Amino acid sequence: MAVSVFDLFKIGIGPSSSHTVGPMRAALLFLQRLARDGLLDATASVKCELYGSLGVTGKGHDTDRGVMLGLMGDAPDTVDASSIAPRLDAVRTSKTLALLGTHPVPFTIRENIAFYRQALPEHPNGMKLYAFDADRTVLREATYLSVGGGFVVTAGAAPIRRC
Repeated sequence: MAVSVFDLFKIGIGPSSSHTVGPMRAALLFLQRLARDGLLDATASVKCELYGSLGVTGKGHDTDRGVMLGLMGDAPDTVDASSIAPRLDAVRTSKTLALLGTHPVPFTIRENIAFYRQALPEHPNGMKLYAFDADRTVLREATYLSVGGGFVVTAGAAPIRRC
């Protein structure tokens, strides 16, 4: 895979591209696919499980914040940094998060983001995202790996060759 200088140097929230930017991108990708497939309106709740290094250092490296921002529809390179703290405070206070900024669901960090020390077999920075309907039936489940530099891959997907 060829990597350009523009891939290496990115604008985004921190403190870590693997622990903040990658999970933010993964959460956004998950919700965009959910919306594309017409499942967003049926979504009553979401859950994110952080594994390995993401689970161990998730709060210290703002992984939880990155996940919440991605779920709200923000991308690391376009989010208004001055809006982050007040918006996340509003989620904590209201116990509601608007998926992609439009679809509110109940949300508390303690119930909707889980931190696990054990790593997934594929990579030490893994995360699983789930969307549930009102009956707690899984609408969509996906596993992502934050492989460094803000890059995210879907676990089990074939490698993509970039030219």
